[in-house]
Amino acid sequence: MKSDFLIALTQLAAERNLPREIVLSAIEAALVSAYRKDSIAAGQDISVKLDPGSGEVSVYLLKKVVEEVEDPQMEMTLAEARKFKPDAVLEESVAYKSLPHSAGRIAAQTAKQVVLQRLREAERELVYEEFADKEGEVYTVTIQRIEPKQIVAELGRAEAILPPTEQVYFERYRVGQKMKVLLKSIERSLKGPELIVSRTDKLLLRRLFEMEVPEIYNGSVEIKAIAREPGARSKVAVWSEQTGVDPVGSCVGLRGIRIQNIVNELHGEKIDVVEWDPDPTVFIAHALSPSLVLRVDLDPNALTALAVVPDRQLSLAIGKEGQNARLAAKLTGWKVDIKSDVEAGEAPPKPAPKAVAPAAAEAAEPVVAVVAEAAPVADEVAAGAEPEVVEVAEPAVETSTEEDKAPVEAAPVVPASPPRPSPAPREKKAAPSPEPVGVAAPSLSELPEEVWTVRRPAASSEPGQIRFAEDIEELRPEGPGRRRRSGGRRRVYRPRRR
Repeated sequence: MKSDFLIALTQLAAERNLPREIVLSAIEAALVSAYRKDSIAAGQDISVKLDPGSGEVSVYLLKKVVEEVEDPQMEMTLAEARKFKPDAVLEESVAYKSLPHSAGRIAAQTAKQVVLQRLREAERELVYEEFADKEGEVYTVTIQRIEPKQIVAELGRAEAILPPTEQVYFERYRVGQKMKVLLKSIERSLKGPELIVSRTDKLLLRRLFEMEVPEIYNGSVEIKAIAREPGARSKVAVWSEQTGVDPVGSCVGLRGIRIQNIVNELHGEKIDVVEWDPDPTVFIAHALSPSLVLRVDLDPNALTALAVVPDRQLSLAIGKEGQNARLAAKLTGWKVDIKSDVEAGEAPPKPAPKAVAPAAAEAAEPVVAVVAEAAPVADEVAAGAEPEVVEVAEPAVETSTEEDKAPVEAAPVVPASPPRPSPAPREKKAAPSPEPVGVAAPSLSELPEEVWTVRRPAASSEPGQIRFAEDIEELRPEGPGRRRRSGGRRRVYRPRRR
């Protein structure tokens, strides 16, 4: 049957998630410090051995083997040492006395503190060894608390620190929120190892692509360059040497499902996936997407490039506050200058005027002739006479009255169809008779004053009542008219139900 000590040792190792050997060595070190404070073994070297099966404790006093003894409590000669251990050698610690297993209250409290301290140090050492070679990996953490200078997140059995320099400005964090972070570095400190995580590093974007795109994980699609402004926008250049593999389509996924997962993980950060090309000219043109690039001029000595874009897409190529051009320069490694085709003197030529066919030119001449013939007709209409109807298709047009029988010469037009019969003569309307000469209309000054006098409303009339011209006094023999007022209620027609 297992002893109580072994059961307690196993339970403590399971709670601390530590190997049982480490817990056992920590307890032995605690007992050593406890027995050193005992009056019997004060100032001497002590060794404690624990039997994990039975839980028995063995305490021994140790002395060091030297040639000449200077401190009798800590040293002994080789001859004395071989009495206790026949194969003893110089510079070796030999147990020469066994102490009873008895410890006081103070020694027990000291042993407890030492055990806890040793277990804490063992945990820190295991945490450091676990994450020492995991820098650059992505982990899912849970925010525990938000402090003024940093955010503390839970990373397994360790605590990760998210400093302000590694936080995205546009993101808002809350306690209990889960998110993916990049383990940027691990450092030792007095409080144990410090795990520094990041949300702004562009390596985080690379790791997310490797997690979401199987072609990048297995190496058929390669990420050549990344330019990122955390929280706002990023550009990723991809390339595939395997034939039949579309690098951009592999990263975007069916209906954009792959790239959408990455965008959601980065809380809405926009990502442009462009195709990498060994030719800098083509690569710069791709990097300035979604704008169209007409021409790219390179200066290899200064590593500068001039990109010419259509004038209507100049603002699209530059981006908001120069963001698109800035990311393109970071992605390609070239200093990119953007100009419109108008500034560069490459305005697209205007389309040449279309040549008029001879047949169309001939067809336009009769129209001009008809317009020329319409001028005298307009003069007659202005004079008060009725214009005559003229058929353009016939060579000669007869007037509609007997007075004007002279034919009117029309413009020579070749009729496309046989001539139609002339319309029947229309009767000319008599002009209105002019007014008799010598009778003048009365002027305004000759009208009587009573015409301009407006009848004042009666005292009983309602204020604001609208008056009409019939209300002017003495204009009607039967007296001034009155407005008929409608009743108070309006009659609404409702169909009778059957």
